[in-house]
Amino acid sequence: MSAVGEHSSRRTTDAAIVAVAALASAALVWFVTGTMVVTAAFVGGLAVLALVAFATARSNPATSKVEEQALPDWSVTVAAIEQAGLAVAITDRANRLVCANAAFELWFGSSHAPPRLPVDGASADLLLRASRSAWRDGESGRATIADETNSWTAEVVRAGRSEDYLVWRFAPVTRTEPLQAIGKYVTGVFGRILSNAGIEVALVGPDGAVRAASAGFARRSMGDGHASMAGQDFTGLLRSDERERIYFAREGRKGSPQTLVQVPLVEPGSQQRLSADQAPSLMMLVDNGVGLGGWGSDSSQAPQLEALLEQLPVGLAMTDRDGHFLFANPAFRNAAGIARGKHVPPYPSDLVVPADKTALSDAVRRYGQGPSSSGDIAVRLRSQPDEPISLGLAGVRGLGEAAVLLSLADTTEETRLKKQVAQATKMQAVGQLAGGVAHDFNNVLTAIIGYCDLMLLRHIPGDSDYDDIQQIKANSNRAASLTRQLLAFSRQQTLQPEILQLPDVISEVSQLLKRLLGAKITLRTHHDRDLGPVRADPRQLEQVIVNLAVNARDAIQSNGGENASGTLTFATRRITATDIRRLRDNEIIPAGHYTALIAQDTGGGIPPDNLSKIFEPFFTTKEQGKGTGLGLSTVYGIVKQSGGFIFADNVAGPDGKPGGARFTIYLPVHQITEEDRQKEKQAEEAADWSGGGRVLLVEDEDMVRAVAERALTRQGYTVTTASDGDEGLEAFKASGEFDLVVSDVVMPSMDGPAMAREIRKLAPKIPVLFMSGYAEEQLRNEISFEDMHFIPKPFSVQQIAAKVGQVLSANKG
Repeated sequence: MSAVGEHSSRRTTDAAIVAVAALASAALVWFVTGTMVVTAAFVGGLAVLALVAFATARSNPATSKVEEQALPDWSVTVAAIEQAGLAVAITDRANRLVCANAAFELWFGSSHAPPRLPVDGASADLLLRASRSAWRDGESGRATIADETNSWTAEVVRAGRSEDYLVWRFAPVTRTEPLQAIGKYVTGVFGRILSNAGIEVALVGPDGAVRAASAGFARRSMGDGHASMAGQDFTGLLRSDERERIYFAREGRKGSPQTLVQVPLVEPGSQQRLSADQAPSLMMLVDNGVGLGGWGSDSSQAPQLEALLEQLPVGLAMTDRDGHFLFANPAFRNAAGIARGKHVPPYPSDLVVPADKTALSDAVRRYGQGPSSSGDIAVRLRSQPDEPISLGLAGVRGLGEAAVLLSLADTTEETRLKKQVAQATKMQAVGQLAGGVAHDFNNVLTAIIGYCDLMLLRHIPGDSDYDDIQQIKANSNRAASLTRQLLAFSRQQTLQPEILQLPDVISEVSQLLKRLLGAKITLRTHHDRDLGPVRADPRQLEQVIVNLAVNARDAIQSNGGENASGTLTFATRRITATDIRRLRDNEIIPAGHYTALIAQDTGGGIPPDNLSKIFEPFFTTKEQGKGTGLGLSTVYGIVKQSGGFIFADNVAGPDGKPGGARFTIYLPVHQITEEDRQKEKQAEEAADWSGGGRVLLVEDEDMVRAVAERALTRQGYTVTTASDGDEGLEAFKASGEFDLVVSDVVMPSMDGPAMAREIRKLAPKIPVLFMSGYAEEQLRNEISFEDMHFIPKPFSVQQIAAKVGQVLSANKG
């Protein structure tokens, strides 16, 4: 309906309503008054008023014309907003649909008015916000809305003379198919250019059907360059021979072999996470003779390349695009653990442990089918399952069927060195822990042993408590022996080194060894002449020899039963610097002269897997309850602390079978100096000191301080005690008349060495006797004092008294 017709109709309706109202009013007057005269007068008045109003309206035609112009002409608006592919709607302030074009009625229906349209929940919220923004700001931004099947972009602006209307515009969102453009390139000029270069190309969907193909592909696969390829099975157009070379099925072996390159058409970084099997692919078939350095099946370059790679010292192998080995040079076979004379397996994945098969297969296929690139992957070989190695991969182009180059280096020596470094680091960490525990334990044992000695001074054999005290002391000494083992393992043991000959040490313990070994095991000894002296603690070397003998006995009995017979041989050898250079371990042992102690048994040897673990603490192959795992770790600690080296290996028997284990200890030859001769002379001339003296005793452990104080007091010394370095320094400053300072090393606040340095500033020549559970060598390396002495913890009452007397005797002498 037009806007003018609507206005005329409305005026007619208004006149009819006024006439009916006038008749009703006249009827009401007649009903009330009942007089015709009054009713006639009332009707006459109404008629006069009506004539006046009509005359007034006729006399002011401009007003009527303005009223007509104030009403919009919606028929013109509808014609103006009718646009193809664009939906337009106009709503008033009550969100009522005033008018809309045909596209809006087609997409949304005439019964819906924006912002309430049949769209999803999120889109409805967007439309509501757009409406509010338009009423407030005059327009809204562009928003995308959608229902179950379609989507649109929506915009709204405020319009009208009084801005009482909203104009909505909806444009459909079209989804383009990018593969259509690729298909046009394949079938067009670009496809013909590739065909001239020997490359045939086809667009294949995820179902394996051809969507588009170049004219050259159609000619070689169908015999007609204009044939329609759409819907053809791509794999059905190809065939392969027993060597898995690819040909066009129509050409067969008469045609040239092809290299197939698959390019999945998945946009990198797109929201579609499609695999190569789910996405369309661009399939390119390249003649093997195409490209720089390429050759056909009858080319002679491939054997030349293989011959060249065979001579290289670097491990190299070649596979085709599907991961089949083509060849591998000797260096690669050696590094991969392929025994001499054995064939290379079909695939590289056959060389690695099962857990790494899939990763290696995927990597080879990826480098074979992707662009020319290189990289590496960490895998574990079957021959070395515990040690990951780096396998290099490189995608090769222009080498015919060879697609991936593999490189593998022989890392046996590197792996061995890594194990040695890891072992040394682990033993150092555990050694530090063991040393700290042993040091604290030594303080406790010092107090226990000291009090036992003081109690024994008040008892004689036969007393009821004498045996109990002796038992306590014996167990304390056993505990002290355990701490010495821990300190030996951690290389922090307090050694009392002497200049000695190894044959003398073996002779001292030979009778004990015979009792340990039993009658069935023979002990043999062999010694070289002109052996150089070594500087070591004889008691600790005896412990090394005893531990090696016990292990040999257990190995022989484990190999042949408790009554098995065997032989244990201890031999000493003179090793010169020239001999060291010829040793297989010359990278570990510095050049020099050594005396070697060799212990060899006939117990069947050490399992190869355990050779790298035997020196670890608490590692044992014995049954539960028959070994602590500290024996060989203690031996290792004593040897290393003495400046030596120890190695273990297996020796073969006379019939080629395992003969037994062999331990070789290298101790550096000690060059006797004038200082050594002077110390020996002083030791011989030293006598028991009975002259007394004033002693400053500094110890932070109350129990140890009390034991040492009572022991020295009983010997006639005047003892002043202090609980730490600060208190000891103040005591020395207060008196200053001391003959000897006896101090612990590790104390809170000021430690023993720091206190000694301050005291030496006041009395430069006063002797200092340090007490510690740590090694003397370690202490001397950290503290450089003249006239510094040392006593290890734990000590007995007699030992502390004797040591103080020896120091004072040497100082007064």
